Amino acid sequence: MAFIHRRGLLLGAAALGMGAFMQRASAQAPAAAAAPAPTGPFTLAPLPYGFDANEASIDARTMELHWRFHHGAQVANLNRALVGQDAFAAMPLDELLMNLSRAPEAVRGAIRNNGGGHANHSMFWEIMGGQGGEPTGDLLAAINRDLGGMTEFRNRFNAASMGVFGSGWAFVTVTPSGSLAIATRPNQDSPLMDGQRVLMGNDVWEHAYYLRYQNRRNEYVSNWWNILNWDRIAARYGAAVTGTLRV
Repeated sequence: MAFIHRRGLLLGAAALGMGAFMQRASAQAPAAAAAPAPTGPFTLAPLPYGFDANEASIDARTMELHWRFHHGAQVANLNRALVGQDAFAAMPLDELLMNLSRAPEAVRGAIRNNGGGHANHSMFWEIMGGQGGEPTGDLLAAINRDLGGMTEFRNRFNAASMGVFGSGWAFVTVTPSGSLAIATRPNQDSPLMDGQRVLMGNDVWEHAYYLRYQNRRNEYVSNWWNILNWDRIAARYGAAVTGTLRV
């Protein structure tokens, strides 16, 4: 009984510690917002919907913290890394990532992490804000052809998302001919770094879901489908086929 009592005390202390940590993080957020972002070629675009638009999967507070502070910091740090790198600063984001190996070693890591994060998150915000459901038309035909239909696609994509060890992303890549494939990348790496285009993807870093789901990534991954905007994803598919899809 003494062991059970001590174990309960330890668990209670851990829970209080986590609660205090989240309160401190929330309290510190406004201070982070006050820091001026370095000027540069890249900017943090407004979300195409309100912070509460994705409540079926992602709570408003997570949306705000994720967009304002995580993505915002990546944009600021990317601009900072490009100071004095005029040739690279002049490149569109996709070209910058596709030419990562040419960047000076001193800034290559910062461009990789923050440029990749900027590209990944820009795509991520774009494809959400919807009501879920299923695609139609050419996109559905491609999913049926390349990914085994919607049920098989969801199962495989969810498995890929759950298979990312630690922090990273699950993606669907798309070729100029319209072929689809599922891929994963660690950290903020992007398929653009390998010359591939991204149709859609899910962020499985803990900061994308922890406030609501804690360690239940599987629940977040399952619910994420309920907020996809298939019209926007279909538009990205069309742009990939016509050669106009960037990030």
